[in-house]
Amino acid sequence: MDEISVKNLEVFCHHGVYKEENVLGQKFLVDIISKVDTREAGKTDELALSVSYGDICRCVKKEMTKQNDKLLERVAERLAECILLQFPQINEVEIEVKKPWAPVLMHMDYASVKIKRSWHKVYIGVGSNLGEREEYMKLAKERVSGLPKTRNFKSAAIIETEPCGYTEQGKFLNTVYYIETLYTPEEFLDKLHQIENEANRKREIHWGPRTLDLDILLYDNLITEDEELTLPHPEMTKRLFVLEPLCMLYPRGIHPLEQRRYTDILEDLKGKEQ
Repeated sequence: MDEISVKNLEVFCHHGVYKEENVLGQKFLVDIISKVDTREAGKTDELALSVSYGDICRCVKKEMTKQNDKLLERVAERLAECILLQFPQINEVEIEVKKPWAPVLMHMDYASVKIKRSWHKVYIGVGSNLGEREEYMKLAKERVSGLPKTRNFKSAAIIETEPCGYTEQGKFLNTVYYIETLYTPEEFLDKLHQIENEANRKREIHWGPRTLDLDILLYDNLITEDEELTLPHPEMTKRLFVLEPLCMLYPRGIHPLEQRRYTDILEDLKGKEQ
């Protein structure tokens, strides 16, 4: 990916732990590296097809001077989020906030914090088979698509399916969502749990009936396993009700572990269940 860089942008503001820093203020230097596809702008010489580094600088100055923070970590986080939300062409940004006059009573060039943030692609499995199923599916779509720090929401068609595992329950409505987010996997999972709680989700029977079920299926191509979250979702390749709507949104997708297209996995699973 191409880069648009700004080095040592100087901004005078009032961040710091000490009261004197908040009152007197000091100089900060900021490096910004934005990942942007500049191919079309390079071919056509049209600024509209790229991102103006002047606009990036003005965005940084406005964000740094609108409030005082104690930590450079907080300043850097706000800058990264501001840039990614304001400039949709930028998929990833690296920020370094430098503090040349850091109050440490020793000689140094500067203290700094450097972070890298980006948009992440997430696929979510959605299901409901208890109570007003259609209303719970509508609630899920409204809440997930309306989450802050997200963009480009898409939904597959809703399908009706037989229950799996615990079969003494009603039929499910299922679908899959796609969304891009700035949240980490853990942060995003917490947001989904909040939506489930709003739908009065109860976890009483494993694979049992539920008003609303929201599962992270894929987060980029991340492979991870812990007590709270396993990615890719360990059951997704065994479930027609997941693979069918997933293939509507991601027909050429490849499973990070199995290294097979989801369409091929779906066809194999259909053959086994015939």
